[in-house]
Amino acid sequence: MTLPGLQLPAPSAPFVGRILPDTVDSTPAWPPQVMPPAAAPNVLLILTDDVGFAAPSTFGGVIPTPTLDEVANEGLRYTTFHTTALCSPTRAALLTGRNHHQVGFGDISELSSGYPGYNAIIPPETATLGAILRQNGYATAWFGKNHNVPPWEASTVGPFTNWPGGLGFDYFYGFVGGDTSQWQPGNLFRNTTPIHPYDGHPGWNLTTAMADDAIDYIRRNVEIAPTRPWFIHYAPGGTHAPHHPTKAWVDKIEQMHLFDEGWENLRDRIFANQKKLGVIPANAELPTWPADMLKRWNDLTDVEKKLFIRQANVYAAYLAYTDHEIGRVIEEVKRLGQFDNTLIIYISGDNGSSAEGSVNGTPNEVMYFNGVALNAEEQMPWYDAWGTDQTYNHMAVGWTWAFDTPYRWTKQVASHFGGTRNGMAISWPAKIKDHGGIREQFHHVIDIAPTILDLVGVPQPNFVNGIAQRPMDGVSMAYTLPAQNKALPSTRKTQYFEILGNRAIYNDGWIASTTPPVPPWATITDARPSDVMNGYAWELYKLADDPTQLHDLAKAEPAKLKAMQELFIMEGQRNQVFPLNNSIAAMIAPRPGPAAGRSRFVYTGPSCCTQANAAPSILNRSFRITADITVPADGGSGVLVTQGGRFAGWGLYLKDGKPTFTMNLLNLKRPKWQAAQALAAGRHTLVFDFALVQQGEVPFGHGGTGVLTVDGTEAAKLTLPHTTPFTFAWDETFDVGQDTGTPVDDADYQVPALFTGKIGSIAVDLGDGSVSLESMNAWMKAASSRDVERPAPGVAPAGK
Repeated sequence: MTLPGLQLPAPSAPFVGRILPDTVDSTPAWPPQVMPPAAAPNVLLILTDDVGFAAPSTFGGVIPTPTLDEVANEGLRYTTFHTTALCSPTRAALLTGRNHHQVGFGDISELSSGYPGYNAIIPPETATLGAILRQNGYATAWFGKNHNVPPWEASTVGPFTNWPGGLGFDYFYGFVGGDTSQWQPGNLFRNTTPIHPYDGHPGWNLTTAMADDAIDYIRRNVEIAPTRPWFIHYAPGGTHAPHHPTKAWVDKIEQMHLFDEGWENLRDRIFANQKKLGVIPANAELPTWPADMLKRWNDLTDVEKKLFIRQANVYAAYLAYTDHEIGRVIEEVKRLGQFDNTLIIYISGDNGSSAEGSVNGTPNEVMYFNGVALNAEEQMPWYDAWGTDQTYNHMAVGWTWAFDTPYRWTKQVASHFGGTRNGMAISWPAKIKDHGGIREQFHHVIDIAPTILDLVGVPQPNFVNGIAQRPMDGVSMAYTLPAQNKALPSTRKTQYFEILGNRAIYNDGWIASTTPPVPPWATITDARPSDVMNGYAWELYKLADDPTQLHDLAKAEPAKLKAMQELFIMEGQRNQVFPLNNSIAAMIAPRPGPAAGRSRFVYTGPSCCTQANAAPSILNRSFRITADITVPADGGSGVLVTQGGRFAGWGLYLKDGKPTFTMNLLNLKRPKWQAAQALAAGRHTLVFDFALVQQGEVPFGHGGTGVLTVDGTEAAKLTLPHTTPFTFAWDETFDVGQDTGTPVDDADYQVPALFTGKIGSIAVDLGDGSVSLESMNAWMKAASSRDVERPAPGVAPAGK
């Protein structure tokens, strides 16, 4: 039975058999199975991460992406396609066909707040593609990144309504959060069960493992139910930091010497390639290098050049590796005879290239989000380990800028195409015959969902699970597929953009854009205008004449600019964009969930894999950890309680039987409190008390004094000048009785470090803190008007 599709699920069909008193005289009739329209295609929706428009070879880049090349050559290249400039928002918009504020993701989930456009909850009025296609007879699966679970629901107890299974996907294999280690992903799940397949398997890498799992899923579906089409959302971690390719891929890229001449020459080469390929307009101009913000290559030291080339090689290897593994999935589709009727949509990045590595790159991205930067000399101890499990690495912004050629700015910047324009390729051998064609119509990520439904032959439903649906904001791009339509004007006339206060409005060939007040690679404590509505300058561009946003017409066309600004306000009001917020105070906004309002947390046995928003937070506050344990006769070892891991975190554990508390300060320092003697067999009470000492006007990152006691006797005492201000390693979790992911101190234990004794109880009591919305807002307001004291978490930022 093919459904009308306007009400999902459809009401039960009437029984069409015959029922009489005796089965001999009766006629059975099974309820009809729900099936998609005849000859409906499989759908493989691929979304890579943080890939700038100019990184892949498909759009003029020097990094080989033969799989994306093949999809484009079999089908079409889309050169004027747009995302939202940030991870969670793009992904929510992609899967729902609605603008990101309409589905609660005006920002990443970790910065969610209590406003409809920013609450990190996809509402039931905006059902996902998975939900629609599943109830139209498709098998549905999601592989890879899921940055759309509300953070307070990211634990093993859910609720799971906003996980993939609750959003319409039969199967999920991937990680929950913004990024993860590809070597030891601490936030990896199969459906809702945490898994750690890397334990005991050196060299395991999620990029390959994820492809293996998808290949197995496709094969099983085709073998068991060959007439049932499938919809797969395939979202690898590449190339979001950390950049974690295998050594073989790094060696391969290094032999190509792609980056030896530096980022300015790279940009020139890419620009020439783009003109030759026709993936940018013939009249596109290459902006001058932003020397006021980024160093020129010839002004770098030899050490900087050496390090930065290494960073780019590892990044390029990660992109090439990711593309190769996607190719393995597509090869399986071919092997199974499914390729001809498979619609493949390959979106190269959920936003522009990422500047979150800062101007010098970093061996540990957690440093960036805590306001700490290292210069090149300080990073050289990690040179040989770059890209291995010993780094959580990111590249210097000079490469980022080049990978967004010919556009300006980067990820996080919604006002300019460097943040929002991404290459896309679509193939469907049974239907698309204009092989290698280029499409220049202006479109947006919200247009993908209605396009898929249109091509599959499934209508947008009016009701899903009894709830009336908001119409999709997107428009179908199906009209662009035939060769005769390649020059048709775009059906998308208007589109707004907004992330963290940076904003733009596109309308019928014009775009008005705010000027970013600070670059996204600036420290997160740098000042933004406190008046978000009126404190930003605006620019105006006519894109037919100026496709790379170089010639500002704001002064020459004031009436046009005003009309565009008014249009933004109208679109903003319609799409729940207000209130605008550019403050990092959103990081500490109160949120619901199991940790909300609690100051005491008690655990009476082992548990794992609770992400930060569902766990006690010891950041910027006094706290006490009390562990009542029983040590076995042969001595005790293992972790009692921990959060984070190798790149930032803390842990209480027994090392050679000795009670030990360690704070891992961004993998730079590991202050340690340790008892002199191992515990004897029997019951013991361990207490770690940390008293925060507030000093200076900065509300976060203060130091304090920690005291470790064993059975009421002081065992160790140490005072720290600073602590971690903003976040521990986010891909690692809060664990009790064990440690998943990576250890907070590799020298002291190796995961899973199961506690060999018995836990009576472990209590975490949270005391007074230095950070509140009031203190953060006051500090940010002061920062916007004068030079105020900056934090120095763990170590003073290099060069300051």
